Amino acid sequence: MAHVDEEIASQPECWQRALELTPRHLPAPGERTAVIGCGTSLYIAQAYAVLRESLGHGETDAYPASEFPAARRYDRVVALSRSGTTTEVLDALARTPAETVALTADPGAPIGVAARHLVALDFADERSVVQTRFATTALALLRAHLGAAPADLPEQARAALAAPLPEGALEARQFTFLGTGWSCGVANEAALKVREAAASWTEAYPAMEYRHGPISVSGPDGLVWFLDAPPAGLVRQAEETGAAVSVPRLDPLAELVRVQRLAVGLAVRRGLDPDRPRHLTRSIVLDRP
Repeated sequence: MAHVDEEIASQPECWQRALELTPRHLPAPGERTAVIGCGTSLYIAQAYAVLRESLGHGETDAYPASEFPAARRYDRVVALSRSGTTTEVLDALARTPAETVALTADPGAPIGVAARHLVALDFADERSVVQTRFATTALALLRAHLGAAPADLPEQARAALAAPLPEGALEARQFTFLGTGWSCGVANEAALKVREAAASWTEAYPAMEYRHGPISVSGPDGLVWFLDAPPAGLVRQAEETGAAVSVPRLDPLAELVRVQRLAVGLAVRRGLDPDRPRHLTRSIVLDRP
């Protein structure tokens, strides 16, 4: 069994622990906040930023750490990094004068010095290169801090582990993931999981943007997967392309667990190692000039 299989299966317990935490130093209502990360952490940042602002907690922007505008005024910067060693994240923290807090799986990593405050999710650390439980646990924690995490979220994760994959998903050759609001970030992460673990052709869009061009790539060998409630009429239009269409049964974060399972299943089917995607490492540490 691959490490990622075990890590995916442990998410209900990880989410339960996250929901029981009461971390200090996360953004308070009214604080102008930036959230930074790279790869998977960026997409979790996007989801949190949209959710926080939509709930009225304050202006919230998400950035790739390499593109963070350090001169822009923020009250607090939240950095997400599983390893705590990602070069771009550490550089961004060094450049900002704002109050900083980092979410990481390794409290002994350099990010513990780079950020003023630390939220350690060491119980959600992973051996696989592919991120699964750390990212979803971080988002479960951030949602809980906003009062926006369903009490049954761990049970929904268990349901996602047991639910069948969409019919024909393992045979599909092209994948489109669609979200609305905060679940657009989840859709981006879903696409990344299938892309990196299974080297597959994946795309992600806000649901209504799918109709403005991307629908042209859908066809009989494709799967269109809605991570959140579909806008009226869009399911029918997606079905008319001949693609298989999946509508959500669960919370978007729990739907992501099903996508993780798909990514691993596709990788195994194609003879790939889902723990070690091509050209990737567990942490991106760049050479200093």
